[in-house]
Amino acid sequence: MLRIQLISSFLIRAGLCLALLGAGLGNRALGAPLPIIPQPVRARAGGAPFVLTGRTALHTGPGLAPGTAARFREYVRTVGHLALRPGAAGGPGAPAAAGIFLRLDARAVPQAEGYRLVVGPRGITLTGHDAAGVFYGLQTLSQLMPAGTGGPLRLPGCVVEDYPRFGYRGVHLDVSRHLFPVPVLKKWLDVLAFYKINTLHWHLTDDQGWRIEIKKYPRLQSVAAYRAETLIGHKKELPHRFDGQRYGGYYTQAEAREVVRYAAARHITVIPEIEMPGHALAALAAYPALGCTGGPYQTATFWGVFDDVYCAGNEATFSFLEGVMDEVAAIFPSRYLHIGGDECPKVRWQACPKCQQRMKDEHLPNEQALQSYFIRRISQHLATKNRRVIGWDEIMEGGLTPGATVMSWTGEQGGVEAAKLGHPVIMTPEKYVYLDYYQSLNPAEPLAAGGYTPLSKTYGYEPVPTGLSAAQAGYVRGVQANLWSEYLPTAGQAEYMLFPRVLALAEIAWSPRAARNLPAFLARTRRHEWRLRALGVATNRAYDQITDTLREGPRGLPLLELRTSAPGAEIHFTTDGQEPTVQSPRYLGPLPIARSGVVRAGQFGGGGPTQPLYSREFDINLATGKPVALAHPPAGNFAPPSPGRVLTNGVAGSARYNDGQWVGFSGLDLGATLDLGAPQRITVLGTNILCYFWQKMWAPTELVFSVSVDGVSYQDVYRQTDFPVNGINPVRATIAPVQARYVRVRGLNRGPIPAGAYGAGGKAWLLIDELLVN
Repeated sequence: MLRIQLISSFLIRAGLCLALLGAGLGNRALGAPLPIIPQPVRARAGGAPFVLTGRTALHTGPGLAPGTAARFREYVRTVGHLALRPGAAGGPGAPAAAGIFLRLDARAVPQAEGYRLVVGPRGITLTGHDAAGVFYGLQTLSQLMPAGTGGPLRLPGCVVEDYPRFGYRGVHLDVSRHLFPVPVLKKWLDVLAFYKINTLHWHLTDDQGWRIEIKKYPRLQSVAAYRAETLIGHKKELPHRFDGQRYGGYYTQAEAREVVRYAAARHITVIPEIEMPGHALAALAAYPALGCTGGPYQTATFWGVFDDVYCAGNEATFSFLEGVMDEVAAIFPSRYLHIGGDECPKVRWQACPKCQQRMKDEHLPNEQALQSYFIRRISQHLATKNRRVIGWDEIMEGGLTPGATVMSWTGEQGGVEAAKLGHPVIMTPEKYVYLDYYQSLNPAEPLAAGGYTPLSKTYGYEPVPTGLSAAQAGYVRGVQANLWSEYLPTAGQAEYMLFPRVLALAEIAWSPRAARNLPAFLARTRRHEWRLRALGVATNRAYDQITDTLREGPRGLPLLELRTSAPGAEIHFTTDGQEPTVQSPRYLGPLPIARSGVVRAGQFGGGGPTQPLYSREFDINLATGKPVALAHPPAGNFAPPSPGRVLTNGVAGSARYNDGQWVGFSGLDLGATLDLGAPQRITVLGTNILCYFWQKMWAPTELVFSVSVDGVSYQDVYRQTDFPVNGINPVRATIAPVQARYVRVRGLNRGPIPAGAYGAGGKAWLLIDELLVN
């Protein structure tokens, strides 16, 4: 047996040498980068190609399962219309130049999940550190293959040496709000594997539906899996509209096991999420005794955060959840199980005698500590099954459970704190990797969650936060993109939001940081469009849309710069709001904006528009370009460079609240003083206030405009206390004519967020944009 293995190893190594010599790579520099996503550690083309035909044999070396190459065979059959000839398992079984050879060698490739791929005219050799490495090498080989019609296919001569930067490369999928069929999940798993994603975070339960069969608790299937109707449009729209249609369903345990099996065959781990202690309305509708009030409860029909959560003082709650997690653990073999832990209001616990008694018995100082107790008990139970918990960053409230992994979504701070405490961290900040956010500025883009995260923003995200030591940075185990489905009722809509942004996530998760280059990535993404279509994916094309930069021009007026990443495209524009054509003026340089109006622009190449139209509205008034002094510094994501200038740049903030136009104050009052430069006759004052309760953004309790000639003595001229819109509240005040040089705007922050609202007890945001004076 040893003699056979030695001969086999010799023949495979001989094949590798022949491939190197045949490719002409033994003593020469390698050529241009290859169109592979994610970008490999080292990959260069060079030498003659390998010609793939129906006579090409695919050989599986010792230690590899017979099905290792099945996905590659399927891809060659689907895309190249060729059927590869089976090779001998356990050895080449043919001369080294006859085909494709797969083997394991952890010494030759020392990195986990790594591989080395050599393509030359006499054969292809793929060496993996482990089975996953061989699998990922085959995905790279698939990406090198052109489309075919049944004839020979030329694969470029090359050497690829590759391994991942992070061990955790994840995509989150919410099926609690909208359910996606198993065949769709399998298609998406195929695509995730194609781009070397290795984790599916499956969000199975929430207020709006319970999606996994639990045999011990049948009412989770008959009651919790269904809601009476579903909100139509955004929750911010008033009055609320519902479709009147019962909605729901769930995955049987057999279906869930099939998804797990299918994913595992593609080296993807499925991590289920069972939400607790909050986001529990669906479960409480089925088992009302598990809530603090006893109900009755109803599976939620709209989106948000709800006060009714699992009762932490009731032993039956823990018996129920332990029973649930026992069945979940039997279905999902992943080492980690996700228990949510986010957005859990404490208002019910504060009023619940059982919860208050639990706090006394356990010597817990507050409800945050009670949440930590809750998470710790579940974690201890899972430890008896050799499982560990992952939770959203709110599981840090009241103290972090030993051994827990933190998934940092509200920003990076939770991940930073957890890493400093020595806990594993998965970075998934909402600002960069939430794929349910709009991916373009095109107003016609389908309904989404409200934020703005284009492909370039996701690609530019760096998962290891600054300020961590090398040892602390080692606790950042990976990065994940999240897709929440509140506004994505169909698989087609969800797919449109996923791709191609998942490709950007794949590259920041796999590729070396120094190798990242947006123009090069976009060039490769364009070359992958047909591959995504071949995989059955309907992908968004807006990543080459026109983008802009607003600069300060003469007299402080805006100077508009336009750009596009589309190769060879020309930009044509109009300034009267009309739709541009190829006959419209061509953009050749920055546009000075001296009057109110709408600039629209399109990019043209090959005789017609190539992307959605660009549109930007300007309101030029007496305040535009004038300096603004702020009493308090803005904070977080709402502290743009030169915030005073943002308030007078002529562009109002949009409903896509992370568009860089909003200035925000966390728990602080607004104080802004505008200097018009000289006394002016004023009759109109205005601004915009953004109110999104579900983002902790609250209107001020009072907004006051005051004017002054000398900047010392001010006269109040307008006061507003009502801001009825859960969205953008335009403030427009017509006042008696007055002479003034200075305009002061004061806004009283809402203060602590009220009980029952998302983030109750925390600091409210006060967001404002664009001061208007006429």
